[in-house]
Amino acid sequence: MKNTIKKLVMATVVAFVTFSFTDGEKKEIKIENSKVVWKGYKVTGSHEGTIAIKSGFLTFDNEALTGGEFVIDMTSINTTDMEGEYKGKLDGHLKSDDFFSVAKHPTSKLVFTKVIASGKNAYNVTGDLTIKGKTHPVTFTMSIYGNKATASIKVDRTKYGIEYKSASFFDSLKDKAIYDEFDLVSDLQF
Repeated sequence: MKNTIKKLVMATVVAFVTFSFTDGEKKEIKIENSKVVWKGYKVTGSHEGTIAIKSGFLTFDNEALTGGEFVIDMTSINTTDMEGEYKGKLDGHLKSDDFFSVAKHPTSKLVFTKVIASGKNAYNVTGDLTIKGKTHPVTFTMSIYGNKATASIKVDRTKYGIEYKSASFFDSLKDKAIYDEFDLVSDLQF
């Protein structure tokens, strides 16, 4: 009888430990069918473009989102609302040390740290966003429909050492100021 109880307790402990460390189902992002659009704002207007996902996945447990991780290819920053010489200049400037220092930091990363269901297909997500080697938490809503996901993240660039033409750091910019926050809007397929 003692041996039976010991075996039952051991089986329960092994099952508990096994289930505690199960990561769920990892679904890789189909990067060729996914898109991330950035939009930056200044006093006199805005600019937008795309940036490529290098790799990424979402983790699910019984169809419920539980985690995720993305690596962004910062060398792929591309302006889509301009053409020609000015597009080339802006793309180059965004890749320079004034902004994302792409030569030193070719990738950025987002790692989900907390996911809470907020509706049938919606989740409130907290994650650690790393840009230029600096990591700060961000929060956003993600919607999942079948094998597609959408999310919009507002990022304060100054937290990552990107202070170029920020009115938070320079007083005399007037209409030359660039707002601190920019948007990342993602349409993902997995």
